[in-house]
Amino acid sequence: MSPVSRELFLAGAGVVAGLVGTAGGITSLVSYPALLLAGVAPLQANIANLVAVVACWPGSAVVSQPELRGRGPWLLRWSAVAAVGGTVGSLLLLNTSAGVFGRVVPFLVAAGSLALLFQPWLAARPAWQDDAGRSKALLLPAGLLVLSVYNGYFGAGSGVLLLALLLLTTDPHLATANALKNMVVGAATIASAILFAVLTSVDWAAVAALGAGLFVGSLIGPGVARHLPPSVLRWLVALTGLGLAIRLWDPAG
Repeated sequence: MSPVSRELFLAGAGVVAGLVGTAGGITSLVSYPALLLAGVAPLQANIANLVAVVACWPGSAVVSQPELRGRGPWLLRWSAVAAVGGTVGSLLLLNTSAGVFGRVVPFLVAAGSLALLFQPWLAARPAWQDDAGRSKALLLPAGLLVLSVYNGYFGAGSGVLLLALLLLTTDPHLATANALKNMVVGAATIASAILFAVLTSVDWAAVAALGAGLFVGSLIGPGVARHLPPSVLRWLVALTGLGLAIRLWDPAG
């Protein structure tokens, strides 16, 4: 793949990833495989993906103003928690060798794909909270921190799990929970991107192409995705992710 073809491919993949990701949290299950297909090594692809996904934040913020109105204090509090988690996850990633990450990534992709498949079931589970609601009060800070650490380390599927968490603990309306999810994921991702820019090498050409597509996709995603059958989209992306995990898995590694 020539450099020009690679950038065009990544930009197109970014549009698709941004479109579906801002509507359901599956951005990295599209964008990360696209980087691998473009010839970027797994660890560098993960770093480039985490930096590029920052481009989804401003687009989703612009189109989600009705859902975010009046949520400023909530966003300040929990975005700080997400940023701390993202930083911790990225520091863990930077201390993981490329060989180890290559062996772990098939399982992370599979976990993200399964999370996507089971998200409706997770969101509907009444057992997450007890009768007094104490579990719900503890679930948001603990779950947000853990998922933000995972987001800073790899990220595929973290948005889906975070969406389920917010539906359970913060707002039962999908559009509002999804808008809040996009903002806290953005906070975690920005913290990770700053850390990577300072501490390691980044494939900025791949980031620029993918990020441009992600920004465009994040602007049109919330409107378009409302008209797509969510179950079809969920199964298509999840099965693609599982296929990628099988392809990446090396039993001899």
